[in-house]
Amino acid sequence: MLAARLERPGAVGTRPLAIERIARPEPGPGELLIRVTACGVCRTDLQLVEGDLPAKRLPIVPGHQAVGVVVALGEGVHGWKPGDRAGVAWLAGACGICPRCKTGRENLCEAAAFTGWDRDGGYAGYLTARADFALPLPLGFDDLQAAPLLCGGVIGYRSLEISGIQPGGRLGLFGFGASATLAIQVALHWDCEVYVVTRSAAEQERARALGAVWAGGYDESVPVPLDAAITFAPAGDVVIRALASIDRGGTVAINAIHLDRVPQFPYELLWWERSLRSVANFTRRDAREFLELAETIPIRTEFDVYPLEAANEALAALAEGRVRGAAVLDVAGSLGSDA
Repeated sequence: MLAARLERPGAVGTRPLAIERIARPEPGPGELLIRVTACGVCRTDLQLVEGDLPAKRLPIVPGHQAVGVVVALGEGVHGWKPGDRAGVAWLAGACGICPRCKTGRENLCEAAAFTGWDRDGGYAGYLTARADFALPLPLGFDDLQAAPLLCGGVIGYRSLEISGIQPGGRLGLFGFGASATLAIQVALHWDCEVYVVTRSAAEQERARALGAVWAGGYDESVPVPLDAAITFAPAGDVVIRALASIDRGGTVAINAIHLDRVPQFPYELLWWERSLRSVANFTRRDAREFLELAETIPIRTEFDVYPLEAANEALAALAEGRVRGAAVLDVAGSLGSDA
C-alpha cells in the first residue's frame, strides 16, 4: 500500500515524509483493519514531523483524523462488520483499569496510546485500530467533511467544556485555524458571544463571516472582558494575552500539546480566581457527544484537499498559514493507495 511515513524528523521544507509502498497491516485481536479514504492534517502532525513533539517510535505513519471502511475484523471483535464506516482519532487506546479510566478520564491514562504517535495512523491506504476506540460517523458528512471533525472538532469541543463557558457567555478564541473554525460553530449554537484574536486579516474576516461579534489582531484589545477563552496558537505569549483578556473568575483553556514556552507574567493577571487549564487529549465520550452535536447543528467543515502523495506539501501549507480551515488528504483518490 502507499503511505507517507516519517523515518527521521526534519524541517517541513526538507520533505521529511517518505512517500513509499509498505506492507499492508493485519488486524490483531480486538482490532479493525480499515481502508482509509480520507485523513485530516493536524498541527500536531506538523509538530511530530518537525521534532517539536518527540517521536515515540520511528518509522511512523502520522495522521489521527482518519476516515475509512472496515474491511476485516480481528479475533474477538463485536459491534463492527466489514463495510461499516469508521473514524480513527487521536486516542488510540487506554488501559481501562486505572483510577483515571474508571472515573471517565481515560484521556489522562498513563498507558494511553495515540494514533500517529504510538501506532501508525491514516497517512496510508490502510490502518489498524482498536475496535473499541474506533468511532461510528454521522451520516450527514461525507468522508472528506468528516475527517476534520475527528481532532480539531473533538478537541475544540473538550476545550469549550474545560473553559467553563456557559450559554450566552462571552468567549474568546485566540488563533483561528481548523479547531477554532469548528469550536466557534458550537459556541454560537450555545448562543455565546464570540470574540476572535488572530494575526491573519483573512482569518479575522472568516471569523466575522462565521458569526464572531468582533475579530482583531494581537495588538488590539478585546473590547469586553471575557468569561472564558481558548488558545489555539502554540505560543505561550498568546496564553498570557488571553489571560489578560478574561474577567474575574474566568478560565483560559490551552488547546495545545506543545507550547514554545510560558513567559513570566505578573500575578495580578491570575488573581481574582482566574484559571489556566491545559486540555489533554479527549475521551470517547467527548467524541461521541461532539459527533452527535455536529450533525444536529449541523457543523460545516472548510478544508483544502491534497492527494496522499502531497502530504509534505499539505504540512508545508499548514506551517505557512496557507490552509483554508483544515487540510485533508484524499487517500481514496490517491494513485495506488490501496494496492
